[in-house]
Amino acid sequence: MNRSGSKIVLQSLKDLGVDTLFGYPGGAVIPLYDALYDETDHFNHIRTAHEQSAIHGADAYSRATGKVGVCIVTSGPGATNAITGIANAYLDSVPLLVLSGQVPCALLGKDSFQEVDVTGITMGITKKNYLVRDIDDLEKTVKEALSVATTGRKGPVLIDIPKDVFLAKTEYKNLEVNLDIDNLVCDNCNKTIDLLKNAERPVIIAGGGIKSAGASKLLVDLAEKLHIPVLNTLMGLGTIDRNHDLSYGLVGMHGSKEANLAVKNCDLLLAIGMRFSDRVIGNPKFFAPDSKIVHFEIDSTELDKNLDTYLHVTGDLKVNLEHIYNNVDKQYDTSWADKVSTFKSSRQKLEEFNAKLIIDSLNKQYEDAFIVTDVGQHQIWTAQHWSFKRDDSFITSGGLGTMGFGIGAAIGTQVGNPNDTVILFTGDGSFRMCAQELLTISKYNLPVKIILFNNHSLGMVRQWQDLFQDKKFSETTLYDHVDYIKLCDAFGIKAYKTENNNELQEVLEANKDFNGPILIECVIDNNQFAYPIIPPGQSVDHIMEG
Repeated sequence: MNRSGSKIVLQSLKDLGVDTLFGYPGGAVIPLYDALYDETDHFNHIRTAHEQSAIHGADAYSRATGKVGVCIVTSGPGATNAITGIANAYLDSVPLLVLSGQVPCALLGKDSFQEVDVTGITMGITKKNYLVRDIDDLEKTVKEALSVATTGRKGPVLIDIPKDVFLAKTEYKNLEVNLDIDNLVCDNCNKTIDLLKNAERPVIIAGGGIKSAGASKLLVDLAEKLHIPVLNTLMGLGTIDRNHDLSYGLVGMHGSKEANLAVKNCDLLLAIGMRFSDRVIGNPKFFAPDSKIVHFEIDSTELDKNLDTYLHVTGDLKVNLEHIYNNVDKQYDTSWADKVSTFKSSRQKLEEFNAKLIIDSLNKQYEDAFIVTDVGQHQIWTAQHWSFKRDDSFITSGGLGTMGFGIGAAIGTQVGNPNDTVILFTGDGSFRMCAQELLTISKYNLPVKIILFNNHSLGMVRQWQDLFQDKKFSETTLYDHVDYIKLCDAFGIKAYKTENNNELQEVLEANKDFNGPILIECVIDNNQFAYPIIPPGQSVDHIMEG
């Protein structure tokens, strides 16, 4: 029996195990939403207030569940509103499928109403994109796209579907589409084993690729077997329990002094599932200057892109780490890890009501929560102070640094994990970019806990202006008044304003059993900075600790 293109799309998604969709209706996708009307028993569709948050929601849903996030947007402005979210997923290697509606084939290239060349726009921020002109290609394209998104280095894939293709009919063939993946052990694994046997001061930097490969347990097993200190990139937080004896926290510009000194003094660096971003390595000539660097990477285009390395271990991380773990037999003593523990940071002078205190208070009460952040000082404070225990528990915008990511991401995380606690740490600048998503939280009664750091500033930019721009605070002060309590009240969301620790503790205690959405505004001084920081172009020798 012939089916419409819309029904073929939905059936393909069903066959691939997709049951959750994020999106926003519009003219070019009316046929798809018409077909969805009869499939509500299978699909849970989350309609956000804006397409950007639909993409961020699908992104976070993917990170927090291990499934593919799927998002539907209409043509023209619907598609362009999704661009930031697609780029965000691309830079953080998150598997997404974006279904964008398009004008009918006969109107393509004619500047038709709500026509945008979305495949051209997204070519550089997707793993692959498609424009489907023939309905007979639709089923294969959807199934291939899901496979592309989830194999190799994961990432977003976009399918642009003209309205007449949604409406046309053809036979559903129940195709199986699988991409061949090479899971062979890399030849350089044995060379890495030899390097490990001869190393005296090895260090591991664990990145987000370890999460993507499902290799966090192997990472910890290898570190324990050889007693190697483990440092994390921002995207790698959670791959090892932060309270583990071998965990030394965040590395890079805002990393701890001990983590950065470990890199400076190591003689072998295993860089696993990371891409040597500028926020990690800073000035390349100062990064691990006396070390042989082994780069574990699934994407060959990342090799020697930002930093020349001694050895490449390419392919599936899990396969390669398992081979190394099973074949390396050297036992290290604890002297090197013990020395790294002595590289302690100076104690920063903190205000009475400070970010660390606030984060620690939440951590104590909700230690197993999913943690979502926006971008800014609060993101760094959270990365530095939260004790991450699981590799799926930290959802943030790493590569793109997208302000406004947080609330949509919190929605997606909560939708994917309805019985878990989800906490969003955000700042007043980031929150206001997508604050309309309070509507989505209220509509679906998602019990997200929003902790709003209000320092009346674009805090991270202001910090840089203070430290590096002679305190010229150009357009970074936000004393224009917003009553966040009234704003939440307008959306039917419980909210509190706290200005000291006693008020915060009272609010947390009074709401510890509350299972609905809540916002807690924490008013802090705008001179609280995200320390430590290594100034741009400098080494750990010039670290600023506050």
